[in-house]
Amino acid sequence: MTTTATETTSTSSTSYRCTTATASVRVVPNSTLFVSEPEPFWFGNERNPKNDPAWTNGNWLKSRFHFSFAEYNNVKNSDFGVLRVMNDDLVQPHRGFGTHPHSNMEIITYIVNGQLTHQDSMGTKESLGRGSIQFMTAGTGVRHSEFNHGDTPLRFIQTWIKPNRSGLSPNYGSYRGDTAEAMGQRRNKLQHLVSNVEKQGATKEGTPVHVNQEVNAFASEMELGQKVVHELPAGHQAYLLCVEGGVKVNGEALDRYDACEIQGLAHAPTSITIEATKTEASENGNLAHVLLFTMKQVKGSGRRDL
Repeated sequence: MTTTATETTSTSSTSYRCTTATASVRVVPNSTLFVSEPEPFWFGNERNPKNDPAWTNGNWLKSRFHFSFAEYNNVKNSDFGVLRVMNDDLVQPHRGFGTHPHSNMEIITYIVNGQLTHQDSMGTKESLGRGSIQFMTAGTGVRHSEFNHGDTPLRFIQTWIKPNRSGLSPNYGSYRGDTAEAMGQRRNKLQHLVSNVEKQGATKEGTPVHVNQEVNAFASEMELGQKVVHELPAGHQAYLLCVEGGVKVNGEALDRYDACEIQGLAHAPTSITIEATKTEASENGNLAHVLLFTMKQVKGSGRRDL
């Protein structure tokens, strides 16, 4: 389902006129995502156990690919602007991704539930929980592992962003999102989490995470009926994932795992209104949960197989 960018004009009792532009939305249903369940030994794991009550899936990993990746090769769905990869990963207890390499990519990992432990060739080792971010500039090359050492399933959203240049020095950073202060910053509001590293200094965006690309990321956990509104600058596009619960984005309905492509206008800002229409139990209570990435428009962005 698609809505097109429109402008609505209202006239008050004075001579002023107010024009609001609404961004166009195209839903990417969960049913159209590629689901990958790789063999345990591919990433150095033991065999899947039989009838383990702590496991919520028969295989150690269930991954939903938003764009062409690994065994999913689809030239009609290779990326969205500067977003190259978005994988929605569910990892069962005491399983994970063994040490593997990356290069020339900005990697942002947003944790939905459970605890993710990251260890890399730069000497970093860290475990983080819900609402937290682990990010890397892979640059000239880095090796790392990602594991769920806990007794409950781990879910995280990993997004790869094309850097503004290759050959960068590798870097790791993180943001802890499971503190009371952090949870308050995204409750019924959009928390600005990621921005361009080049906007640091006098014009710093004030986000906890900076990457080498003109891209922004936001998260929100909303109670039923609550709304948040984001103004998309002129010449920008966005990709939104409904992480938990259900929402309407400019009137288009999304449920858990659904996503949508959002296109603004070339010469005027547009609005994105997100309304929580369904909540589900989470580590932070009954909520709808969204993750939003915004970036400059790239001609031809969007799936060509829907």
